[in-house]
Amino acid sequence: MQRPLRFVVEADGGSRGNPGPAGYGSVVLDPATGETLAERAEYIGVATNNVAEYKGLIAGLKAARELAPDAQVLVRMDSKLVVEQMSGRWKIKHPDMKPLAAEAATVLPRSQVTYQWIPREQNKHADRLANEAMDAGKHGRQWEPSASTAVFDRGAARALATPPAAGPPGDAAAGAAAVRAALASASGTTASAAASAPAEADTLFAAEGSGPPEPAPAAAPGPTAAPASGWGPDMGTPATFVLLRHGETALTPQKRFSGSGGTDPELSPAGRRQAAAVAEALATRGTVQAVVSSPLRRCRETAQAVADRLGLAVVVEDGLRETDFGAWEGLTFGEVRERFPDDLQAWLDSPKAAPTGGGESFSAVTRRVSATRDRLLAAYAGRTVLVVTHVTPVKTLVRLALGAPPESLFRMELSAASLSAVAYYADGNASVRLLNDTSHLR
Repeated sequence: MQRPLRFVVEADGGSRGNPGPAGYGSVVLDPATGETLAERAEYIGVATNNVAEYKGLIAGLKAARELAPDAQVLVRMDSKLVVEQMSGRWKIKHPDMKPLAAEAATVLPRSQVTYQWIPREQNKHADRLANEAMDAGKHGRQWEPSASTAVFDRGAARALATPPAAGPPGDAAAGAAAVRAALASASGTTASAAASAPAEADTLFAAEGSGPPEPAPAAAPGPTAAPASGWGPDMGTPATFVLLRHGETALTPQKRFSGSGGTDPELSPAGRRQAAAVAEALATRGTVQAVVSSPLRRCRETAQAVADRLGLAVVVEDGLRETDFGAWEGLTFGEVRERFPDDLQAWLDSPKAAPTGGGESFSAVTRRVSATRDRLLAAYAGRTVLVVTHVTPVKTLVRLALGAPPESLFRMELSAASLSAVAYYADGNASVRLLNDTSHLR
């Protein structure tokens, strides 16, 4: 018997203004070869990001249906909202989303479609198509395939056809590799909707966190999905990073830039009291199994206070250090604006811009923190780890887990000695459980 065809659909949508001029892009790929089978893109006028993302999903599913209506389809998107809602784990409350989700659910039978979240950097082809559609709309035109340059991303798609070597047991990349391997395998197992999230390994942080809503039936109609099997994602036991920003230093209340290129201040008396309070709170919770710290003094002191209370050792990880703020070290935001107005504006406008005097850009920090995250996931698979670090690394880890844009770094509040938490699953997905919790300091 001939096995069913299998496709990968990658889709994205964007809005320049949210709401604003919007467009979507989607691509259908052959997972066995990485070949682009179909591309779709359209300027849709004024809409929100989420509407554009849903329209991109619908267009991609329709393109796959045109190629082979009985194909098994793996949808890969960097929209956590769309993936979770279409998988049935998040409720669909917004009135604009419900009809779109319902339409997406009826393009192909539910049993033929599986959803997987991917980081934004892995969705470049669809993202490029969406931007081409918006660019065309800006000039009063619709997107045309002949003008597309998105094909330059096709090489990245070919990685689907060659699964990477599996990392250590429980490595976050292993689940994604297994999905890719299964896509290219000869198995005829029917794909199904992604499984609901398993029981949490770190129940306390899950209970106190601000993670996704409780699993609920999706609003979209369609037949009940079969139990997840075959090439569906392997959720497994997550590695949980409990992210602790260090306690206060003398510079903290003054809101001065204090990175890895400055004076490396120690904790202030207030900071030591905060470290003791968080140590007591974590000892009461009893979930932390290891402690990892930035090499900077304020973090090592905070980490040691907790580790002593828990009876654990502190492992120092250089990749967790704070951004090097160059010539801005020790200055307030107002002082930087006075002395280096152009450099400050460039830094606010682009993650690639570095602080004056050889500082470190947010793009560079992201690369460093991402590599550190992957090393820690390999070393602490399935465990709960206290990661003691700084404002930028914590915000970067949260941003990457959410698939949020770089500018979101400026939209998060992160207090001294606050706790955040992110769970990382074996299929490559992440779930933000907690952000800026300071209840232990009250």
